[in-house]
Amino acid sequence: WREFEGSVCSTTAFHSLPLFVSLSLQDQHGARSQRSQEADKPHRRKREKTYTCDECGKGFTGNASLKQHQVIHTGERPFSCDLCGKSFSRKGYLKQHQLIHSGVKAYSCDQCGRAFTQSGQLQKHLVTHSGIKAYSCDICGKTFSQRGTRNTHLRIHTQRRRLSRPGTLIRVT
Repeated sequence: WREFEGSVCSTTAFHSLPLFVSLSLQDQHGARSQRSQEADKPHRRKREKTYTCDECGKGFTGNASLKQHQVIHTGERPFSCDLCGKSFSRKGYLKQHQLIHSGVKAYSCDQCGRAFTQSGQLQKHLVTHSGIKAYSCDICGKTFSQRGTRNTHLRIHTQRRRLSRPGTLIRVT
């Protein structure tokens, strides 16, 4: 978390670095990233959460949102892909998944040409070109532009620790 000036109200506040970076990034169609929209939340009027989930107590502003949430507890996944059989709890998730099978990659990086099926994937990728490396390894200090890459890197250290323990058996399959 670092201090940055907000783009909506010019208020200085603390934002996570990846969130701040994504505020200025837009896909080629002008759509704002989900992270950018999240940053605007404090500037929107809050509605009262009058609907509550009986399972977990989480509150919602509308009945439709509550119903959509309750699927988490039932495990119901009524929307399935005709091509691979993978199922989803929401129709939108299925539609998003189906882009994988279509091969259509409508979002491409202006800097390297890499193409993506979803605008969010492009937004995440653009951070790699920014030079900003907000994620660091607590063990060796190496820095990364994406959390997933850092987490993959961390496995190197955990595997080394396992191998260096006396009496550790290594199975080769």
